[in-house]
Amino acid sequence: MGDLLCSVCVPLLICAECAECDDSLWPALQAAGKMTNISDLPEDLLLELLSLVPARQLICNCRLVCVLWRDMIDIPTLWKRKCQREGFNHQKWNRTISDWKIFYFLCSLEKNLLKNPCAEESFQFWKLDSNEGDEWKVEDLPGNHGRHFPSQQVHKYFVTSYGSCLKSQLINLKEAGYWDQLMDEVRPDITVRDWYAARFDCGCRYKLCVRLLSAENIVLHEFRPQPVVMKQWSEIDVQWREISHTFQNYKAGVRYIFFQHGGGDTQGWAGWYGCRVTNSSITIEPGTSA
Repeated sequence: MGDLLCSVCVPLLICAECAECDDSLWPALQAAGKMTNISDLPEDLLLELLSLVPARQLICNCRLVCVLWRDMIDIPTLWKRKCQREGFNHQKWNRTISDWKIFYFLCSLEKNLLKNPCAEESFQFWKLDSNEGDEWKVEDLPGNHGRHFPSQQVHKYFVTSYGSCLKSQLINLKEAGYWDQLMDEVRPDITVRDWYAARFDCGCRYKLCVRLLSAENIVLHEFRPQPVVMKQWSEIDVQWREISHTFQNYKAGVRYIFFQHGGGDTQGWAGWYGCRVTNSSITIEPGTSA
């Protein structure tokens, strides 16, 4: 029964467009359509076909079909081939990959977990934890007495006022696609990046706090650098600067990531003379874990 199921399922699981893009796959598809037993299809062709099946179907469905399929899906060559097919370059990480399956899933999931990081949607997705003075505001780059951002893809920033201004997001890792076993056993690198700057004509203060939380909101790890105090009339502080941190080898049980940043000006001026922030990101990367 398993062999018959194999011969029926393979062509159905594979996107026809993929086959049209690669002429070498047609012999395999033709063989799969004619076969009545799994042994009729050479293993190298079966491996090629399976490499075209979406990863979640491979794990959740195809692995259960028969012992041969299970063993082939567990072969590192299949996952390495999927990585190459989808452009996941291990040279970016400058190291040898120990588990191509994990590397594939982490690469396919990788994205900025923070929503609306560059103020394109005003304050949507952000919780305003502290909104004092004349409150948070969104401005267009470069802004008054400001400088251009290093990337032309960033057009706006959030700016603080003379009182305390803090905003945050809480990321649910399971909702983002990172299941509990992956986080507990693999513990992939979690990298946080943020950009901040001052106005040239006013001093300000910048704050950042990132926490890895358990299911019960217990703080397992925290990155909270000392506040950055930027001076008035400083050519250095008016430039956009990046701060980054990577969580590695953290405790099992991480289910949420809490990100909070902000600050305010240091001179108490009415208006929006405090620190500016934009292009924040949290990414989960293969790093040293895959």
